Amino acid sequence: MKVLVFGNSGSGKSTYARALAARESLAHLDSDSIVWGFGEPGKIAVQRPDEAVAASLRNFIDSHAAWVIEGCYGELVRAASAHCTLLVFLNPGIDACLANNLKRPWEPHKYASLELQNSMLDQLQKWVAEYYQREDPFSYRVHREIYDAFTGPKVEHREIGAYAA
Repeated sequence: MKVLVFGNSGSGKSTYARALAARESLAHLDSDSIVWGFGEPGKIAVQRPDEAVAASLRNFIDSHAAWVIEGCYGELVRAASAHCTLLVFLNPGIDACLANNLKRPWEPHKYASLELQNSMLDQLQKWVAEYYQREDPFSYRVHREIYDAFTGPKVEHREIGAYAA
């Protein structure tokens, strides 16, 4: 089993992937953990070079027979989709994503403190709200292209109740 879970920030990717990994004894990769590194002392969430990120993804895929990978990064989703046995697109809509982000626990791999994370919440919410209009690699347009082009087993969840614990 090699499952790739993707969608907008706040769609429930991490919760879904962690539960699936625990239930099925799968290796789990949150793509944030390979995209964001530690910089100088006191600096967290320094974006790593694209080549290093791609190498980390390849290493994870090559090192595990069964896995779940989750994220919103279009190029990483596209690259991992060539290796997955199931593609899962979480697309519950903007309101659900915004509500989930308000309940987001502290992410110490991205922020030095919960206070710093919370200080960025308004910016995150604005970015999430623009998901269907943006044209960047994290946008609905890119996610839809990846989902529609995938020819293997796939599912798109549009209601959190269909996949939330």
